[in-house]
Amino acid sequence: MNLRANLQWVNGLHFNNLRGDIHGGLTAAVVALPLAMSMGVASGVGPIAGIYGAIFVGLFAAIAGGTPSQVSGPTGPMTVVMAAIFTQYTGMYPDNPAHGATLAFTVVIMGGLFQIGLGLLKVGKYIELVPTSVVSGFMSGIGIIIILLQVGPLVGAPTISSPMEAALHLWDYVTHIEYHALELGALVLVMVYVIPNYLPALNRMIPAPLFALIAATLFYIFFMEEGSTPTIGEIPSSLPSLTIPVIELKILIQMIGSALTLAGLGAIDSLLTSLVADSMTRQQHKSDRELIGQGIGNTVAGFFGGLPGAGATMRTVVNIKAGGRTPISGALHSIVLAAIILGAGSLASEIPKAVLAGILIKVGTDIIDWDYISRVKDIPRASIIIMVTVMTVTVLVDLLIAVGIGMTMASFIFMHRMTRMQVEGIDAVTNASEISYLSDEEAEIIDRADGQIMIFHLSGPMSFSSAKAMVRRHASIANYKIMVLDLTDVPMIADYTTARALEDIIIDTRKAGGRIFMVGASGPVLKMLRKLRITDNVRPEKIRNSRLKALLHAERLLDEMNAEGEGKHPAAHG
Repeated sequence: MNLRANLQWVNGLHFNNLRGDIHGGLTAAVVALPLAMSMGVASGVGPIAGIYGAIFVGLFAAIAGGTPSQVSGPTGPMTVVMAAIFTQYTGMYPDNPAHGATLAFTVVIMGGLFQIGLGLLKVGKYIELVPTSVVSGFMSGIGIIIILLQVGPLVGAPTISSPMEAALHLWDYVTHIEYHALELGALVLVMVYVIPNYLPALNRMIPAPLFALIAATLFYIFFMEEGSTPTIGEIPSSLPSLTIPVIELKILIQMIGSALTLAGLGAIDSLLTSLVADSMTRQQHKSDRELIGQGIGNTVAGFFGGLPGAGATMRTVVNIKAGGRTPISGALHSIVLAAIILGAGSLASEIPKAVLAGILIKVGTDIIDWDYISRVKDIPRASIIIMVTVMTVTVLVDLLIAVGIGMTMASFIFMHRMTRMQVEGIDAVTNASEISYLSDEEAEIIDRADGQIMIFHLSGPMSFSSAKAMVRRHASIANYKIMVLDLTDVPMIADYTTARALEDIIIDTRKAGGRIFMVGASGPVLKMLRKLRITDNVRPEKIRNSRLKALLHAERLLDEMNAEGEGKHPAAHG
């Protein structure tokens, strides 16, 4: 019983799939090694930072996260942002780059803490609401950035951290090719594209990125002159030392902004991968717990000089296909990477940078949402505009700004479409022939009233976007004496603006001498109207559940009004 209770602390942990988890973890580690090293180099921090990130993020996200089969570590999007952060903060202190690097890893720690905060605040479910067009745009933009940044190393040129600057240097790359680097990079590109598609058996035995890394490096060692192309150099064969975080008050706001970018991107990147894992395993991840686990992993990675990471789609898919189903596989992937570093770190010094660039270019092309692009003819134009805008802003300006612009555009488009639907659900009529939803008896009452009873019918959820339309529609009908406010088909009143519009309609009708019946208000709707004291403007006996009973009552009241000469000045609105 105690063992079972302890296992609950690790989401999805059990030992019924131990063989599959071991196989999945080992396979994921083999895939992760070249990718982590490549991303470490691309970030500007160094290959060991990528491996440290894979170790710490992968381990703690597996133990504390909410997606049992997910493998975490440095990803393309997180690497792009980290490269910008590292360049920015080391550039602030050219005479003391170590201090700038410490600031950059402090930002990583802060980003991890922000992620934990997002999980504790239970915002995971909202992050999952990001539209596909926005996700497709920034993921494709990140893919383009990775490709642009790796063109230089592919041809033997120094790495440039800015995608725009890299784009401007494309002609220089073409005219100043270092052919040894290009040969190696081209060899890698051929292998990572050809092996998965044409040699699947080989790819199952040894993943294409790892095969390309080993084969191209051996080709360089045995067939090329030493020093003919840049290599990654010596990397430590030991566990990292602790980084003490430093906060500069003068740039605190800047650091917070950078950390929020990491936290937001990491959250989106991880939860998207969680959805992929769910679809493959038929499980349901816990989004808020996943954010907490990723936050812990990134916080620890920052303390030990590791790259920030997120749920890695490629490694997660490989893990699941190899049999991984529980956090054991993700944790084992990290342990294997640590063992490799401790035992064989010195052997990696001869890996050419062009080899890693070739692997990363494949990563960049995989990140681009080709499925979305292939369906562009069938996708609504508004969604395409959002996707292209987000992609462009991601490449040219900033990822966080791109997502903000995309979400704003998507929200306005959604509100416009909802408003149209809500407006179509607003009826203000005095003629039974215009109302299809009335019963025969209800229609007869409306016909006998001869325009003196108006049904003001709303359908669907009502929000602030429909408030003005409600008021305008009501004002278009004049010369009625009794209004039946029909809320039968309204499941929800979303906000105060809508409720206030209803109140204005009721008050205007009463001021003009008209009488009010309220019909069909459901539990939540009636509760909100009572809470805002809007029902105080309607007599209790005129708040009915049945439209027919309300119309019968209204007809009797109308007869009384006409008999007594009331309503000589019928309700009129303009």
